Amino acid sequence: MKNEAKSTNSVFLQGTVGSSVEYSHDLYGERFYEFFLNVPRLSEHLDVIPITAAEPLIKDLSEGMTVAVVGQFRSFNRPEGERSRLILSVFAREITSPYEDINPNVAELIGYICKPPVYRTTPFNREICDVLLAVNRAYSKSDYIPCIAWGKNARLIKTAPVGQKLEVSGRIQSRQYTKKQEDGSAEIRTAYEFSIGSAEFLKKETEVASTSDADDEL
Repeated sequence: MKNEAKSTNSVFLQGTVGSSVEYSHDLYGERFYEFFLNVPRLSEHLDVIPITAAEPLIKDLSEGMTVAVVGQFRSFNRPEGERSRLILSVFAREITSPYEDINPNVAELIGYICKPPVYRTTPFNREICDVLLAVNRAYSKSDYIPCIAWGKNARLIKTAPVGQKLEVSGRIQSRQYTKKQEDGSAEIRTAYEFSIGSAEFLKKETEVASTSDADDEL
């Protein structure tokens, strides 16, 4: 049986502060700041992850420092004209000195599938499935987290119904893509998503199906 007290949203990142720390907003009288954390993969690629942190956590923090961040992967909608854009960031609860010999990018979510999963294959027949999870948090709020699954996980999730409870573990990744504008121009943007390493369906705290497919990750 699953532990009912288990967190539905947990993130651990370790990397180098890759930008200046800039003021973001005030909330309930507290000031919040943003910066980017460069998190290494096993390959030479870096995931550049946005971090949001309260003022007490960012004192003495500067570009180039190596730190560990514990927090949650959160979302909010930012208005853009007549539409809104989903913005993703890691909300820091702790920022500490780095650790040795540790996986620098570990995350776990428990949420509900809120849109039909989108399954596809690449020209090299690699199976991919995109799924959007609604992850509940305090005060009746939810974070909407785009996730990507590969191989066995993609096959498991592709037929899952909307409303299915899902627990996933993996990492947070960044990737660039080109967004075409209405005037015909193109803009390079960065997307953030949860890359699934293992997944299991949950039903009344009972596991009904699970896979582990870490070897299929990029």
